[in-house]
Amino acid sequence: MWGRIFTEQFAFSASDSVIVIGLGRFGGAVAQSLMHLGHDVMGVDKKEDLVQLWGDRLTHAVQADSTNENVMLQLGVADFSHAIVAIGSDLAASLMTLMVLTELGIKDIWVKALTPEHGQIATRIGAHHVVYPEADMGERVAHLITGRMMDFIEFEDGFAIAKIHAPAETHHLTLAESHVRTRFGVTIVGVKRANEDFQHARPETRILPADLLIVSGPTKKIELFAAENRAKGKKA
Repeated sequence: MWGRIFTEQFAFSASDSVIVIGLGRFGGAVAQSLMHLGHDVMGVDKKEDLVQLWGDRLTHAVQADSTNENVMLQLGVADFSHAIVAIGSDLAASLMTLMVLTELGIKDIWVKALTPEHGQIATRIGAHHVVYPEADMGERVAHLITGRMMDFIEFEDGFAIAKIHAPAETHHLTLAESHVRTRFGVTIVGVKRANEDFQHARPETRILPADLLIVSGPTKKIELFAAENRAKGKKA
């Protein structure tokens, strides 16, 4: 999921090189996703077993101390377009690595944060983006469990994309006729109909009762739109 978000939402071009520091569960998953999306990826970890595990899956995998600026300079880290600090529970190593990347002038640095305090410090040091994968996944699962959404991804600026069942108020109406954007502050960007290909939404797109909608907008407004959808369904 995160590999897709980095590429689609934050404009990683196909030719961009990425260094992922920390090849644990999160870092390894991101590195592998980025590889599948066509990026050159160097993975760095101080643990030999993790480097061996990922050695054949990434463009390069190196055992190194990411907190040592000279070591990172020798690895050519300064030439990378993007850096992702995915170090797990070692707060000091995460922040020291971030400082090294800042000193090397990396233009786009992401940091996996364990706590809000970790994220705040990382931002002050020089992180351009902070992600909270555990918290984000927890919120996503909560939305799925409540039944309001079939899928849900939230980005760091309070913007989200969700997949929901078409609310009753949109049935048999075109998007222009239902005025969803005006009434709810969300945008229907796509429609998936059974046994048909996904279609991008247009003002003349007509919504049928069994349609699945891809909706984008502020997280809170999507939540309200999805909640209203569920409430209408219960009344029916």
